[in-house]
Amino acid sequence: MSDVPQPVTDNSIKVRQLSHYQFSWIAGEPGKPGTYTLQLVLDQGAWEEVLTLDPDDADNLQDLLANTGTVHYDIERRVLMFGVTPAGS
Repeated sequence: MSDVPQPVTDNSIKVRQLSHYQFSWIAGEPGKPGTYTLQLVLDQGAWEEVLTLDPDDADNLQDLLANTGTVHYDIERRVLMFGVTPAGS
């Protein structure tokens, strides 16, 4: 049997499934561009993450999130992973 560090806690889980997401736009100073953010709600609220995005990334991510059924997020590496393919497919 392999050794699993104990106890397993919320902080020890590194990859979580995206449950919900929300894009926001924050106004900049007058004459300056605003800032897009993307709030990720992971594992039904067990973890949350907020990403700061440029307009192109926000547009691309919105398309990917709208068209992908299952999305995971690697908390440690800050990587969104789109789609799931079963082994052997």
